[in-house]
Amino acid sequence: MNALTSLQKSIYSLSSSRIVGHVSAIVGLTLSASGLERAAGIGQRCRVHSRLGVIDCEVVGARNDDLQLLPYGSWDGVAVGDPIELVQHDDAISPDESWIGTVVDALGRPLDYTPRRPRSGKRLARKAHPPRAFERRRVGEKLQTQVKCIDVFTPICRGQRMGIFAGSGVGKSTLMAMLARNTDADVVVFGLVGERGREVREFIQEDLGEEGMARSVVVVATGDEAPLLRRQAAWTATSVAEYFRSTGRQVLLLLDSVTRFATAQREIGLSSGEPPTTRGYPPTVFSELPHLLERAGPGVEGQGDITGIYTVLVDGDDMNEPIADAIRGIVDGHIVLDRRIAEQSRFPAIDVQRSISRMLPQCHSPEEYEVMSAARKALARYSDMEELIRVGAYRPGSDPELEAAERFFKAANAFLSQKRSEKMTPDQSFAEIYRLLLEAGIDDPLREFFDDKQVS
Repeated sequence: MNALTSLQKSIYSLSSSRIVGHVSAIVGLTLSASGLERAAGIGQRCRVHSRLGVIDCEVVGARNDDLQLLPYGSWDGVAVGDPIELVQHDDAISPDESWIGTVVDALGRPLDYTPRRPRSGKRLARKAHPPRAFERRRVGEKLQTQVKCIDVFTPICRGQRMGIFAGSGVGKSTLMAMLARNTDADVVVFGLVGERGREVREFIQEDLGEEGMARSVVVVATGDEAPLLRRQAAWTATSVAEYFRSTGRQVLLLLDSVTRFATAQREIGLSSGEPPTTRGYPPTVFSELPHLLERAGPGVEGQGDITGIYTVLVDGDDMNEPIADAIRGIVDGHIVLDRRIAEQSRFPAIDVQRSISRMLPQCHSPEEYEVMSAARKALARYSDMEELIRVGAYRPGSDPELEAAERFFKAANAFLSQKRSEKMTPDQSFAEIYRLLLEAGIDDPLREFFDDKQVS
């Protein structure tokens, strides 16, 4: 009996044991910790006990006998010698059905105004690995976004990953809200990474609204939060989407924005001592981007799909800046929002000529593809001569095809403008584009299809 009692006490003492080190130095955002180098690895969480309270942090690097830690807040009040406790098994989230309709922070904690029912016991890693290439299904059928310009010119399929590229203030968030409300998905997961604090509630209540929020999970990390939390928000949003995909649902993942995720990773990398490369971005930025984006997409057999829409904040409207260029090579298509179009009050300000979906032509029917191709050619024809027409260098009557393209451009430009609350099915959008082509005097793109039917 005495031996059993002694064994119980030993077990209890082990379960409550703590691994503790201490602060050895603080330089900028980076804290050096001693005494944990053999117990903690990269990515593990710790807690610094300072005179002002407890500060959560994460191991981001190792150097000689010290570990480099970054805070989930700031190091205010921390002094050399303060104890650092290693947190055991606290790097996972537990999403379930009760998350739908709620707003959570980067660590999966509900915000004050979104109470949640008790969580399930299933815990998911915050940074999972993408499915293996040969285990995944192929991209599925075309989605109905009910955004006219997207359904016709840059269609999105189930499991596709699409980037929305634009400068600041061109309408990315509004377009994302339209996709969240209108797209035929079972669950919508929003990741607001580095968003302005004053715009979060405005976006949820006005842009997304009750209709969109009823089937959504919103993960928020505002721009004033630590870089670890901004990076974590993207990982958490993707993990939540992976959970609902594993239940067989069709998930729409909307991440705004990947650029701020990359900026947070840059701050983390530079603070841990990585060398800066292109425009100050360390190498880990370009390795983390594909790891994050590849987690979306089709699931394995028996699961659903994650259709990923990622906004890219283009620095100075330069489409060839490093982050935009890297993401464009990873995603399955890109939608470019043009400031010049937005200044003409046409929203969404999608530049049809510079936007592309890599699911074409397979996702359109043969008739739809012919209508889309004829419309693209007419818009390109007018775009080539637009400046000459505007300055009066073109003589009317010298090119009937150009004048037909101009008529179509004016009609299509008005048609493609769409209010946030406006919806139109893809069939209606194609029918209207086809009518505008004929009224503009452009050759019927479906003539051979009608001729074949008459012959048969």
